[in-house]
Amino acid sequence: MQVTFEEFINLVKAYNPDEVEIITKAYRFAEECHKGQHRESGEPYIIHPLAVAWILANMHADRDTVCAGLLHDVVEDCDVTLEQISREFNPKIAELVDGVTNLTQVDFKSKTERDYANKNKIILGISKDARIVVIKLADRLHNLLTLQYKSQEKRIKKAAETMQFYAPLARYIGAEVLRRKLEDLSFKFLNPEGYVETSKIISDYSNQTQLSTNQMMIDIHRLLEDEKVPHTLKLRIKSVYSVYQRIKDGGKIENLHDFLAIKLLVESKKECYNALGLVHSLYPPMPKTFKDYISQPKPNMYSSIHTTVFGPELVAVQMQIRTHEMEKINLQGLTAYWDLFQGKAVDVMQEILRDKYHFIQSVKELSRIMKNSQDFVQGFEQNVIGDKVAIYDGEHQVFVSAGSTAIDYAYSRGQEIGDRLDSVFVNGQQVDVSTVFEQGDRVHLILSEYPHGPLPGWEHISTTVQAQVSIRRGMRKKYAIHQ
Repeated sequence: MQVTFEEFINLVKAYNPDEVEIITKAYRFAEECHKGQHRESGEPYIIHPLAVAWILANMHADRDTVCAGLLHDVVEDCDVTLEQISREFNPKIAELVDGVTNLTQVDFKSKTERDYANKNKIILGISKDARIVVIKLADRLHNLLTLQYKSQEKRIKKAAETMQFYAPLARYIGAEVLRRKLEDLSFKFLNPEGYVETSKIISDYSNQTQLSTNQMMIDIHRLLEDEKVPHTLKLRIKSVYSVYQRIKDGGKIENLHDFLAIKLLVESKKECYNALGLVHSLYPPMPKTFKDYISQPKPNMYSSIHTTVFGPELVAVQMQIRTHEMEKINLQGLTAYWDLFQGKAVDVMQEILRDKYHFIQSVKELSRIMKNSQDFVQGFEQNVIGDKVAIYDGEHQVFVSAGSTAIDYAYSRGQEIGDRLDSVFVNGQQVDVSTVFEQGDRVHLILSEYPHGPLPGWEHISTTVQAQVSIRRGMRKKYAIHQ
């Protein structure tokens, strides 16, 4: 990925011409700071911050974010202070740079302790400014694009860390384009043979089904034109890593009902539902594949109607029906708001993190429970950005970590709730508290009048770090009382 300063600044001029001067100043400042430094590829170091800023500018990031992208390594790698950045530019740019700067001045007992401390810092920083995660993801993306110049050991470590922490972070903020790139690049280094083999399977099947999908798009287009429904059609093929995950245990690509997707973009929610009926009038739906993520968006605010239909030659194709705005948010997540809200974007991003993602509340709760960086980060990876399943507690839909039991769910609601857990009913039947919840389960916890837990063995039954830490705390309390 080679980008020249001229290409970069022309991109900035196209969407933010009023801020070219300060962004140019940030580039010149970084260029001077990194003078004489080289990457392991042998290229001048300035190539990296320029590429990060280019990635951010392609998202139409605001001035301060782009400047921070250019300056993100000057404190860590050069003789520059945050106070100097604040004076030369502004305090907000300095705060963003600080948010993505690794801790290097602290003595850690091990690299592992240092890594957890740095992730801890990133997470807490995001609570104050959502743009920190976007800069960090852009930084990680370019590092992966040039990972071939690292040693094999460093490649594996960076790729594995991306899969565990950064790709889930991208998914959490809804940045699907970034997530797919991060996953596929990491997968390429972690399993080169699997990457090549899966890529070939995707290519072969895509070619095999091309005539069918083309005909479907023609037929749908004609029908919607006849009905005078303004629309756009796009074809989506699942990413390499996503396909690999689904077929690695012997699955067949032709059995993936969502491998091929036709995106049908319309103007309004009402037209989404009208278009659904029109599509079903052309092609029969596959049973049990209908999902309405418009009325009930995913935790990362993904909105769409999904239905898989049988096209020509009985090829299974998923229809994704959504508005143009939904499409932008579904692909770009929080970063879409730079275009949608312009100067108010930062406030909107932070508001969504707080009110819709419940990010800040979750981080505060984890900070209260987890007293060291490792527990905190692992709890964050599991409880906040990890895979989720939706359950129903009364009339309320609740998202819990995949693999959660009644014990995990009870302690996620608070120490006292966990300590009072007596029994659990799932879908109207009493089950053991160790039963793992599944998507759509109706859950009812039975609580004792007074705390009696945690009980011996609960720590081994629970699957979340948050529950395990709470159980250990509860056991210490019980042990102290009975001394």
